[in-house]
Amino acid sequence: MLIDSHCHLDFPDFAAERDAIVSRARAAGIGRMVTISTKVHKFADIRAIAQAYDDVFCSIGTHPHYADKESDVTTADLVKLTNDPKVVAIGEAGLDYFRNNSSVEGQERGFRRHIAAARETGLPLVIHAREADDDIARILEEESAKGAFPFVLHCFTGGQDLAKRGVALGGYVSFSGVITFKRNEALRAVAASIPAGRILIETDAPYLAPEPYRGKRNEPAYVTNTARALAAARNTSFETVSKQTTENFFRLFSKVPRPA
Repeated sequence: MLIDSHCHLDFPDFAAERDAIVSRARAAGIGRMVTISTKVHKFADIRAIAQAYDDVFCSIGTHPHYADKESDVTTADLVKLTNDPKVVAIGEAGLDYFRNNSSVEGQERGFRRHIAAARETGLPLVIHAREADDDIARILEEESAKGAFPFVLHCFTGGQDLAKRGVALGGYVSFSGVITFKRNEALRAVAASIPAGRILIETDAPYLAPEPYRGKRNEPAYVTNTARALAAARNTSFETVSKQTTENFFRLFSKVPRPA
């Protein structure tokens, strides 16, 4: 069994054939999928999708792109929404200095609010980090000094230093289809260095389809391709990576029930 720990089934790319996409994932051996919130104000939509499928769960949070637009969302708001049995994580939240769709100040305030929610609930924080390694690491270290909280650096594309500092704080590192891209030897080297107990896999679908689907729409079934690339990078077997990442997922996303 494999797990897609991060996808976006609420995005318009999937609207016309969501049932078929979930069915293809099941046929590929994907036992659980977590569809990730990007806007708290649209939580009703993502919750409805999670409720429609026994093997789909969701998070609650504001993507850094929308940090300024959802500056009214409080830590208390996030915590309250985690009472829903389908909500198994906080986020995605973090910093994105590539797009800069929200102010740096707004992104950091939002990030810290989400960290506080993860600390209070014990649910994992799904962290978006793009071209912001130093500030992500700094904030994680500052906030961890106030009290530990579970987290995953999702769709990791950062450097060795961020991965090392994140793992040192008890975090996990998740790899997407980006690890399959031919010129990403540096990322594969990072993946090889992460302790086996701290690796996860994901699609970030509909984005970042792995080889041989690069440039096309991604979907949860393709997480198998990412698992094979991760196994190759770590010089181990597909079966070993499948078992490791699945066990790691259920340890971190402890609210998600294991299949019978």
